[in-house]
Amino acid sequence: MHTFVATLLQKQSNNSTNMYFQGKKVWITGASSGIGEALCYELASQGAELILSARKGNELERVKANCPAGYKISLVPLDVSDFASIPAVAQSVLSQVGHIDILINNAGISQRSLAEETSLSVDQRIMDVNFMGSVAMTKALLPQFISRKQGHIVAVSSVVGKVGTPYRSAYSASKHAMQGFFEALRAELHSRNIDVTIISPGYVATQVSMNALKGDGQAYQQMNESTEQGLEASVFAKKMLRAISRRQEEAFIGKKEILAIYLRRFFPKLLYRILRNYRLK
Repeated sequence: MHTFVATLLQKQSNNSTNMYFQGKKVWITGASSGIGEALCYELASQGAELILSARKGNELERVKANCPAGYKISLVPLDVSDFASIPAVAQSVLSQVGHIDILINNAGISQRSLAEETSLSVDQRIMDVNFMGSVAMTKALLPQFISRKQGHIVAVSSVVGKVGTPYRSAYSASKHAMQGFFEALRAELHSRNIDVTIISPGYVATQVSMNALKGDGQAYQQMNESTEQGLEASVFAKKMLRAISRRQEEAFIGKKEILAIYLRRFFPKLLYRILRNYRLK
């Protein structure tokens, strides 16, 4: 009996997710790899109309080709750190698709270097892509959300947006900034019928560590053991979309590393001791 009820509830949950995204126009940044790519496949299978952005147009083409046939997918190559170009790009997209229902601010870049070894230009680059890029995208689309009196804004933060860890000082700072901005924005937009969901991933098995920046700005080009053993991107995407469809304000998605958030709240001294002994792996 318990198994039957659990199966029924799971089916209802899946149907709810499908209904939520069916026919919705979803703009995803950072859509050419990792979490963004996995979201594309899952959303396409759930009947969403996709607008995909990333810097590499050829990789966007690859993602589009791998999506189920018969769905509307628009490709919009874009560097979110090119703030000046974003308003015009947004207006162009709106003129083509009419409106955006859901914006997923997923574009980001990680870090693998000690603060003392990291040049200021790298700190700036990470803040520009992760934080300011998300702010710029959100502000470019905010007027149409407000005028339509509906919409959903999603910010992909991180566990390190709650807990600062060694070798990720700038990355952690950018995600902490995202937390503050989108929490404030959520409160401001509550009466406008616009949802804001913050997703905080733990380790996800993507190329994020390979593409992370070292202190000199070069790619790290190593697969961390913790990243490699993280959630599969496809599994993460399903969990993330379930949280969005439920219009959750915040969701922590990962494995045991999620416990760090609760340690930070209830046992901070223990967490600080753990972090002092943290080693990059």
